[in-house]
Amino acid sequence: MSDVPVVIVGGGSVGLSTAVFLGHHGVRSLVLERRAAPSNHPRALGVSSRTFEFFREAGLHDEVNAAVVTSTTQWKANARTVAEIDHSQAPAPSAAASVVSPESPRGHCPQDRLDAALLPAARERGAAVEFGAEVTAVGQDADGVTVTLADGRTISADYLVGADGVNTKVRGALGIGTTGPGELGGTAMNILFSADLVGHFGSMPVMVEIQHPDVSGMLLAVGEGRWVIHVPLTDGEEPTEERCLAWIRTAIGADVPVEILNAMPWRATMRMAAEFRRGRAFLVGDAARAITPLGALGLNTGVADAHNLAWKLAMVLAGTAGDGLLDTYHDERHAIAELVTEQAALRWENPPLHWDPAAAAGRAAVGMWNAPVVIMGYRYDSTAVVDPVTAVPSTEDIVACLNGDAGSRLPHRWIGPGKSTVDLIGPGFAVLTGPGGEAWCEAARENGLRATVLDADWTSSVALAEDGAMLVRPDGFIAWRTGSGADTALLGKILAMVTSR
Repeated sequence: MSDVPVVIVGGGSVGLSTAVFLGHHGVRSLVLERRAAPSNHPRALGVSSRTFEFFREAGLHDEVNAAVVTSTTQWKANARTVAEIDHSQAPAPSAAASVVSPESPRGHCPQDRLDAALLPAARERGAAVEFGAEVTAVGQDADGVTVTLADGRTISADYLVGADGVNTKVRGALGIGTTGPGELGGTAMNILFSADLVGHFGSMPVMVEIQHPDVSGMLLAVGEGRWVIHVPLTDGEEPTEERCLAWIRTAIGADVPVEILNAMPWRATMRMAAEFRRGRAFLVGDAARAITPLGALGLNTGVADAHNLAWKLAMVLAGTAGDGLLDTYHDERHAIAELVTEQAALRWENPPLHWDPAAAAGRAAVGMWNAPVVIMGYRYDSTAVVDPVTAVPSTEDIVACLNGDAGSRLPHRWIGPGKSTVDLIGPGFAVLTGPGGEAWCEAARENGLRATVLDADWTSSVALAEDGAMLVRPDGFIAWRTGSGADTALLGKILAMVTSR
């Protein structure tokens, strides 16, 4: 008998998210993190509306929202120094809600602040989280996995999730190879410091590209009075504390008290595992694929990995799905990783095309997709989707992409105060139908599914007959749609196909 259903190696944002999502689906997990405590370094910063949807589903809306940096304004400035920022270039504040998500775009959400919300949430949902627990070996057979720790313990589980980052040991222990160039370019210093820039300057953008001849880099708000500056190093340059302070003071361009909190060297990496599943073991996040940081695609893609995998593991562990459903984790997420890796590389090579909303023609010329389409507009093609429409209608218009096609994420529509169609989904499958689809509700109930009748405006928006129906997966993706009248036996057959029963 296993000690725990799922063991997760790695207790960063993606590992903790995996534990949260498994707990949301009723599955206990054990998270093993080699570090003695959570990292205080911000690392990735951008959390997309889609990622906020995942946490909304898991009941963490308020906790994650509280982690967002609110002391700065949402724009990117370019200036010689902070003191020379032209604030007249700041866009007018907008309170417009997102038309594609119940979660409007927010400010930066640094990983250390996100982790502080995820850690207690994982434990509250049944996960055990151990710090200072270094994994030295993993093994598996047909019946389960074993994990050996540096302290000599051996833990058994039904499944293993490797979430141990870009320098993963799990991937190597599983014998999974990688593709990609590996480390790119030179080393940069990532310097975390405290300074009251808002108090001194009155207003600060969330991001400043510093263009001083003595220091160039990106300055980012990572908390109330906390900042990170990324400074490229030249060959032979020694990043002493005195040097780091000089860079910061030069970048600020004014006499503001500064305290360095942490500093770490960093290099961009592009590498992808050949397989995301091997037997009873799975790779998520940077253990599965590491990409360049521009565009905030890495963290969001990693959390999406966890969200995709969690419900599938839960169903297989519960005996309501076959093992083939777990194969769709690799089929779906590896394809998305290839897309995201390509898009991240294009952003690394063409930064202005990423930042400029009006640069659609330039993006098209190099094959770059608009960021919202990369984050939310992609489609799945696997046995967990029946007759998927794999080609995106547009690489620029996210609204056009979220049109109700099989394989795409369910479109958001408000259906009541504070309630979205997105909220109708999870933790199980659901059937959505139009005003003429009451018989589909009965068919859903006979197959043990929840069902919701929506109005004619909704069916029209997704080009569905009023007596048609959609079968929506626990992760919000449309598994199947039909314009025909209700058929209980057909719905059961489709459900069995999608879940590999």
